[in-house]
Amino acid sequence: MRKLFIIALTFVITSAFAQTNESRFNSVFANLCNDSTFKHATISLYLVNTTTGKTVTQMNTEVGVAPASCQKVITASTALSLLGENYSYKTTLAYSGKIVNKVLHGNIIIHGSGDPTLGSWRYDQTKEDRVIEDFKEAISREGINALTGHVIVDESNWNTEVTPDGWIWQDIGNYYGAGARSLNWRENQYDLFLHSGSKIGDPVSIAGTKPEFVYGLHLKSKVTSAAKGSGDNNYIYLPLGHSYGYVRGTTPVNENHFTISGAMPDPGIQLAVTLEATLKHKSIESIAKNYPVKFQVLPAKVFYTYTSPLLDQIVLHFLRRSINLYGEALIKSLAYQFTGTAATDSGVNVIHRFWKDKDIQPYSINIIDGSGLSPSNRVTTKALVTVMEYARKQSWFPAFYEALPTISGIKMKSGSINGVISYTGYIKGKNNNDYTFSFVINNYDGSGNDVRHKMWDLLGIL
Repeated sequence: MRKLFIIALTFVITSAFAQTNESRFNSVFANLCNDSTFKHATISLYLVNTTTGKTVTQMNTEVGVAPASCQKVITASTALSLLGENYSYKTTLAYSGKIVNKVLHGNIIIHGSGDPTLGSWRYDQTKEDRVIEDFKEAISREGINALTGHVIVDESNWNTEVTPDGWIWQDIGNYYGAGARSLNWRENQYDLFLHSGSKIGDPVSIAGTKPEFVYGLHLKSKVTSAAKGSGDNNYIYLPLGHSYGYVRGTTPVNENHFTISGAMPDPGIQLAVTLEATLKHKSIESIAKNYPVKFQVLPAKVFYTYTSPLLDQIVLHFLRRSINLYGEALIKSLAYQFTGTAATDSGVNVIHRFWKDKDIQPYSINIIDGSGLSPSNRVTTKALVTVMEYARKQSWFPAFYEALPTISGIKMKSGSINGVISYTGYIKGKNNNDYTFSFVINNYDGSGNDVRHKMWDLLGIL
């Protein structure tokens, strides 16, 4: 009897503590809404006490807001549900022509399936040197020591769309605006080194790239030197399908090797010329100079299949490092798997159908990409919380939860684009209650860092 009394008393104390914390949370939130920083903003917050099943706070929960990278939890959850945490991408090597005395009189063909990790530095097995070595060994095992033709890429199973509708000019030439292709390489990015002057206003020159040669890249610098400590204010403007572009912005003075990152013009051919140069023991530049623009498609024999890391490991970096390329690859992979067409809009339809069966209407997930980079995406915080609550109940939840970054002591995905800051995640309350939330602010005034800390302080109350 005494034991039952203690348990009941503990429950009452815990419930009272929860109510006190939640009441304080709502009081502070009301003050935040009256902050002058948010006079012209749209604030959307949905907070649910998962332990009790009660809604703690709701404001504009059915209003579509730009979610930025919080949208990635929708793509990740859909992919884990429909593709499975053990899903992997396959990249194949094939050859056309004939092998005579260990010389291939024909071409080696790399056939992609959208693997966003190929050549990535984030996994031991995917690092570019490791992949090139694996490919070389597979070619040697097939009895090929030399070739008279070329290494070519086959991206025919995906359409020619590279970046989704709605991405802006300022983004698509930079690393975070690298679109997904059937054949991706080094996360479709390169590093650009800048050399600034000693005085404010001095011109900034391009000092090189990594890799040293980037196929199809020709940039002119319009960058100027700025005050010391002014940071990276540079953007690369490179039209899709073109190799000539500009770098604009400012770089701090007295920088000899200031590094920014851009999107490769053609990552598939970058891989092809890199592998061909290795096989022929020539420089990449010489291979690229004589590389044909078009190839005749001939019957080919597949002799090697390269397998990517599993989806749960891809999602780990997708959410934790917020890699837009991974989101765009996943949404096209969903499209290809369930519609036979690797197009972003087809992937959006797959996502809509999946969540509609779970009472999330399409216009509450009004998206046009898989990563949240487009400022035209509109998602409700109620939909985001519903997705997160669904994830809690799935067998793949431990991998999903692990993939979420820990920010200010809270497991949550963050998002940020111009005028948007967002957080979606889980809170283990001081009262041992579990909370699920989505908190999005659009069109705030002032410093983004100040807004972030105000949001963190509010969430930290629980």
